Amino acid sequence: MRTRKSLGQHFLMHRLIAERIAIVAGLSPHSVVLEIGPGTGMLTRQLLQRAKKVIAVEADRGLFERLQKEFEADIAEGRLMLTHADIRTFSLSALPKGYALVANIPYYLTGEIFRMFLASDNQPSAMTLLVQKEVAARIARAKKESILSLSVKAYGTPKYEFTVPRGAFKPSPGVDSAVLTVRDISRKHFATKEQERRFFELLHAGFAHKRKFVRNNLSDAGLSAGGIPAKSRAEDLPLAVWLALSKVEGLSLARLDSPSSARRAKNA
Repeated sequence: MRTRKSLGQHFLMHRLIAERIAIVAGLSPHSVVLEIGPGTGMLTRQLLQRAKKVIAVEADRGLFERLQKEFEADIAEGRLMLTHADIRTFSLSALPKGYALVANIPYYLTGEIFRMFLASDNQPSAMTLLVQKEVAARIARAKKESILSLSVKAYGTPKYEFTVPRGAFKPSPGVDSAVLTVRDISRKHFATKEQERRFFELLHAGFAHKRKFVRNNLSDAGLSAGGIPAKSRAEDLPLAVWLALSKVEGLSLARLDSPSSARRAKNA
């Protein structure tokens, strides 16, 4: 089967792994599932066995046409809705509330997929994604935090489910993969859109120079209010602290914008 490097295609060819992904997704006969890049349909078959309906978005025209023929009966019955589109231009507002996202996504789109769905007005109820093993571990297992891990945890509860060896794909990628779930997705940590915006603004400010102490990136007022030790680094602070900081009135990021800060960053 021909693959398109521009789409980052690595097709899952192991049926039992596809079955296990569908199982950990925790679907019910009432579930509506969005699948990104169904490819050969290996995972699609397992999802159709467990969900009420699957909405599959495929960017590759050749694969789309092949899937149309292979799943003709499921499409006719209305159990599978197959769309030829780039997920980045797909309208999430058209999806039913409470849908689940289950997908083997291209590595290069991982960060964008998380941002697109978690920050959407129509968030999925849960996400089950086959991603690079290192990324899954950084989000759900690492002792040190990152912008990505904190961004995911701000909306839901991530869990490293299991490792998928590179040999399960064709063509085989250069690294192993892992299945990551994010459950209980909501905006419960943010009382307002402004607080949500502020949280991410502070997060990026705090990680602007991650080897420096947070005191060098955020104002002392915020540090005092959050009870943050002076020698803490951004990666040492848990989600609860960043959420507390986002509620602090008048917390200044002036240090990042000042000429002296720019000089320090340049010389770091």
